[in-house]
Amino acid sequence: MSVPILSDAKLAATFPIDAIDEYGLSREVFVAGERPLTIKVDGQEIVTLMTLGTYPEALTLGYLRNQLLIDSIDEITRVWVDWDKERVDVTTRQGAGIQLERMQGRTVTTGCGQGTVFSCTLDKIYHRRLASLQVKQSRLYALLKVVNDFNAVYRRAGAVHGCALCQDTHILMFIEDVGRHNAVDAIAGRMWLDTIAGEDKIFYTTGRLTSEIVMKAAQMNISLLLSRSGVSHMGLELAQDLGITLIARAKGQHFLIYSGAHNIEFDAVPDLLPAQRGESRIVTA
Repeated sequence: MSVPILSDAKLAATFPIDAIDEYGLSREVFVAGERPLTIKVDGQEIVTLMTLGTYPEALTLGYLRNQLLIDSIDEITRVWVDWDKERVDVTTRQGAGIQLERMQGRTVTTGCGQGTVFSCTLDKIYHRRLASLQVKQSRLYALLKVVNDFNAVYRRAGAVHGCALCQDTHILMFIEDVGRHNAVDAIAGRMWLDTIAGEDKIFYTTGRLTSEIVMKAAQMNISLLLSRSGVSHMGLELAQDLGITLIARAKGQHFLIYSGAHNIEFDAVPDLLPAQRGESRIVTA
């Protein structure tokens, strides 16, 4: 077996950023990296994956193998990642790309990491700036209590993500699916059908806030996202550009505000822990 020539383009997995916690204190926390990576085989564009970027060469080879696009690694001579161009070029011995019949009739899976992005969507999104939504800390706590009563499929069987469209502390709709992207799209479809505006709504998800989720929320004109999971680096940058408030790691009375802290009124600050009592709050109620 011949081994293809590989680049060594591993990226850092996490990035330090400052977030605001439930006490109104600044905290250095880490967000996961997220970068688009377009796979090209002999110049033929195959797919754009959103990835952490820690093993881009292995990701590329694994995608081509698992999608049955290339039968043997012996067919591949080179896998070269260029993050400046956000692409990986795969060179084969035949130089003919992927046979068209292998590209047809494909099924897009619901796996959480199988996100794709289209450049035309990004171009349109970046021209937008969403109106801010002001929310009290006490109402966020009340909403988190209400949303705990949902997740019916998760409690029964696990293996799903839940998303909710909320107005103040009311759940207007809650949808679960095996992939968070599917749940988001289902809510967007319902909003479209029922002509529901997004400007005064909060979007809650059990999944992480990646760039794709932020883009979908922006398309729905929702400017405040709430998650019990984390935030990706690209998701944070996009939210900051669009004026979207990101609140994550939200459970009970704990949360971290990654962007848009000025939109939260701190009216229900928990008692400070002894180790925190000497620190100055940077956000006032």
